[in-house]
Amino acid sequence: MESSNFFDRVYKVAKQIPYGRVTSYGAIATYIGAARSARMVGYAMNGSSLKEDVPAHRVVNRKGILTGKHHFQGTNLMQQLLESEGVEVIDNQIQNFEKYFWNPSEEL
Repeated sequence: MESSNFFDRVYKVAKQIPYGRVTSYGAIATYIGAARSARMVGYAMNGSSLKEDVPAHRVVNRKGILTGKHHFQGTNLMQQLLESEGVEVIDNQIQNFEKYFWNPSEEL
């Protein structure tokens, strides 16, 4: 599978994550038929800064931890973006993760 095609599929899903909701790397990987490729989804999110319309801040790990935060400019930009959408984050972890979790396999 060509990585750019994979990344494009990841971005297509990520663009559909609703405002104020989050999903996980694994949920996107499962939805696009690459269940064991959560880490590749992470790599796609890291490269998404080149794509202005990809809300990478809405993609976190399976426990709701902001594992990608060091790829955002500024100290707490990922957290600030999420909080501006009403998502509560404490110690780099989304609170009430189930409440905010958006599963593309169920929603799309």
